Amino acid sequence: MSNDHSPHDDIVYDLISIQYHALQSASHHQKYMDDVHDHADVADFLRKCEQEDRDRADKCHELIKSVMGAHEHQNA
Repeated sequence: MSNDHSPHDDIVYDLISIQYHALQSASHHQKYMDDVHDHADVADFLRKCEQEDRDRADKCHELIKSVMGAHEHQNA
């Protein structure tokens, strides 16, 4: 496995795609919350899902920086 990655590599594209979809999903949770009404258990579940999506997006961001940082250091 190579540590030499550019923005065009599959690994970078994959991480960006996962990040995008996690953020997109997190943004949809408010609409879902509007439909919950008086179901506290469902509201708790949706809040948990939203937080997991945001955490996933944050982790992707960290990994993208790490992967791209390794690429920049090797080309310096």
